[in-house]
Amino acid sequence: MTVSTKEGLIHAEKIAIQLFDLIQLRNLIQAGKDELTLNKEIYELAKECFGIEKHWHKRIVRSGLNTLLPYKENPPNRVIQPDDILFFDFGPIVEKWEADVGRTYVIGKDPIKLKLKNDIEKAWFETKEWFNKQKYLKANELYDFAIEKAKQYQWEFGGEIAGHLIGEFPHEKLESGNFGLYIHPENNLDLFSKDSEGKARFWILELHFVDRKHKIGGFFEQIINDLTL
Repeated sequence: MTVSTKEGLIHAEKIAIQLFDLIQLRNLIQAGKDELTLNKEIYELAKECFGIEKHWHKRIVRSGLNTLLPYKENPPNRVIQPDDILFFDFGPIVEKWEADVGRTYVIGKDPIKLKLKNDIEKAWFETKEWFNKQKYLKANELYDFAIEKAKQYQWEFGGEIAGHLIGEFPHEKLESGNFGLYIHPENNLDLFSKDSEGKARFWILELHFVDRKHKIGGFFEQIINDLTL
């Protein structure tokens, strides 16, 4: 049976979201544990439960001050603190299909951190709703919309991109310094245009909101296209 790109991406994303659900069910997020240990535990959980051993980009677990930093940075390993904020960014390959899911978690009841977590989730789904009403949309227009969403919720946008292409592994190559396949302010590509083989492209929307005064950041990402079959 031939699996379409859309079906493959739906399946991969569902598995990635199930992985994040299991992280919480198994109570892996604990104060006193360092980021690298938690990262390794999540990798082992993905292998144990879903047979996932490959990830198409580096696996990210960041907490506290490290949540201010965008994807390209590699901050020092940090121990998770009580009342901390964390975000994960994982790109597992599920049966040759790429997933890319990011989530924010809060340990404790700090109201500012909880507001950031809730705001970024709401902003993501509001942006998706707007995106899926469009017929033609440049990448830089979506980037600008994401910037305005951060401002609307009284946060600062923390990333130099707001997303990228996703697909069958390996997808069209995302090259450093070449923003043609990124949601980036210098990219004029119509996000609804076809790829080099005439096939529909699918995009990840990633939102990274930060508060430099309180030294915290939040992150949320997954596929923005309407994947309804």
